[in-house]
Amino acid sequence: MDIEPVSEFRKKSADFIKRLKKDKQPIILTQHGKGAAVLMDIGEFERISKKLALLEDLLEAKQQVEQGITYTMDEAKARIENHLKK
Repeated sequence: MDIEPVSEFRKKSADFIKRLKKDKQPIILTQHGKGAAVLMDIGEFERISKKLALLEDLLEAKQQVEQGITYTMDEAKARIENHLKK
């Protein structure tokens, strides 16, 4: 991961974007020596967002199983079909 001051980003923003597209690595921007923001390629952002959504779904499913909230295959199929009709 690259770490750069915000002042450099202001001066060379187009170069930063080229670097993001080429390297696919996030760039941490600092302000007064402390982390202030993260720049990342849009494709990488979307990939990470999808992974996070999947992990949240898996965590919710695990919690439901632990609470005994489960369905048979036929019940699940019926619920999905009803949802798709909406």
